[in-house]
Amino acid sequence: MIFDTHAHYDDEAFNEDRVELLKDIHKEVDLIVNCCAGADDLKRTLELTREYDFIYGAYGVHPEDAKKVDESVLKEVYDLSHDKKAVAIGEIGLDYYWEKDSEVQKLQQEIFYKQLLIARERALPFIVHSRDAAKDTVDLVKDFMKGENSSGIIHCFSYSKEIAREFLNMNLYLGIGGVLTFKNAKKLKEVVEYAPIENLVLETDCPYLAPEPNRGKRNDSRNLVYVAKAISEIKNIPYEEVCKITYENGKNLFKL
Repeated sequence: MIFDTHAHYDDEAFNEDRVELLKDIHKEVDLIVNCCAGADDLKRTLELTREYDFIYGAYGVHPEDAKKVDESVLKEVYDLSHDKKAVAIGEIGLDYYWEKDSEVQKLQQEIFYKQLLIARERALPFIVHSRDAAKDTVDLVKDFMKGENSSGIIHCFSYSKEIAREFLNMNLYLGIGGVLTFKNAKKLKEVVEYAPIENLVLETDCPYLAPEPNRGKRNDSRNLVYVAKAISEIKNIPYEEVCKITYENGKNLFKL
């Protein structure tokens, strides 16, 4: 009973063996949400959801592609969100790790908010990418959430326990992946210990961020067993319970 709430099986890293790989993965993993990233790649997720009954789609544009987003791209996100297997708007958000230009950061904020508005209109949860942008992400999401019964995931959570508290107070979920197994992931381990398991979901972000003992290799959803085991050890609850609760968390969030 495993739910990968954030994968990128449309990525070219899977081009050579995607069909056989997904067949094998489904023997161990029950549900997957494939998340869009690039502005030019939105329909690839739709194709995957058509081909595999256990894959659902999240539609949105990653902040690194903010400069490519115009009204036609936003309309494509909006239109795709009407698909019967669309379960979220994402991944969307802010990424200041590479982008230090304040004007481009402002553009990211604008595109992020516009996509949050699509999530609101479509009554869908959102999946947020946030890197080196904690304060702006908290402020923007908090402003959006005022008086709203919205929900979503802070994907690949990487901030402090104090920032986690801000998102948990908004009843959002924290996406936990392979980084949790890294030896230097002290901050994330503290967050997982602190956060209620009812607010955690499993994710791979594959093909990236494979956990130990496969760190550095291509990631896939089968590696979530290592993440679930790490959560089990940190929170001192059975592995099977971690899988069951995070699975139900994902199903409840995405209304599956």
